[in-house]
Amino acid sequence: MDTFIQQSLNGLLLGSIYALIALGYTMVYGILRIINFSHGDVLMVGALSSLTALNVLQQTFPGLPGWLDLLLALLFAMAVCSLLSMAIERFAYRRLRHAPRLAPLISGIGVSVLLQTLAMVLWSRNPLMFPQLLPMTPIAITTGDADHAPAVITGTAIATLLIAMLVMAGLLLLVEHSRFGRAMRATAEDVQVASLMGINPNRIIVLTFAIGGALAALAGVMMASNYGNASFSMGFLPGIKAFTAAVLGGIGNLRGAMLGGLLLGLIEALGGGYLGQLTGGNFGSNYQDVFAFIVLIAVLVFRPSGLLGERVAQRA
Repeated sequence: MDTFIQQSLNGLLLGSIYALIALGYTMVYGILRIINFSHGDVLMVGALSSLTALNVLQQTFPGLPGWLDLLLALLFAMAVCSLLSMAIERFAYRRLRHAPRLAPLISGIGVSVLLQTLAMVLWSRNPLMFPQLLPMTPIAITTGDADHAPAVITGTAIATLLIAMLVMAGLLLLVEHSRFGRAMRATAEDVQVASLMGINPNRIIVLTFAIGGALAALAGVMMASNYGNASFSMGFLPGIKAFTAAVLGGIGNLRGAMLGGLLLGLIEALGGGYLGQLTGGNFGSNYQDVFAFIVLIAVLVFRPSGLLGERVAQRA
């Protein structure tokens, strides 16, 4: 039971990060019907730019508490990634809105390669240490079984889970109960009719990309804070897994992206934790990435619309 609890906690931590990234995919798809495959690398830029901001803050204001340093660096990273996502929309996707679907896909892959190359030039080819500014002391959680070691969780992981849940709840309130959210849903339903109703579709699309970029930056800082490093290639695999989570929950469905991210994190953590026992030690937790792609194949074969259904508007 302690092993199950430990892997479940690990899965929730992973899943909350996947969910934040998946929201960026699903919002863009809901409006433009394109998959922004450069989104994972926006996460990477967020983590590395926050690291740069932390270094500047610690040199300029050495007396600031660690949590305040991290908060200021996070805000800086979110601003950078929002601007970056807006630039990606303007230069990589705007002219391709009515192009064949393969064109935006190729454009997104090109932007991904460009961002990784620029990150190698600006930062480093090698992983960089990310300072641990929040408590990393393990907190024991036990079921009372003296024969097994207790499950543990850190203060950083708890903060990550709480912030992720609050941000996801806030995004749902924004989209479903605000004027901007109504404009976003109207734009997703029909761009021309929305423009006739006084909505500026370009503005809504740009703001959607900006929100997705900010969420990716938050996920990147969470990853770097929990795992202690950041690198130019850190966004590729989480980006693919977050896309899998969006498909699992139902691409275009905000609640589906959140549910898919949490489920994928749990499947990956529990599968990696028990894989060694199930295979007699032939495979270990280093094979846990395979579960994301097994889930993707299974969903595409048996339920292409996802668990909660693909929520996209039907245009006349």
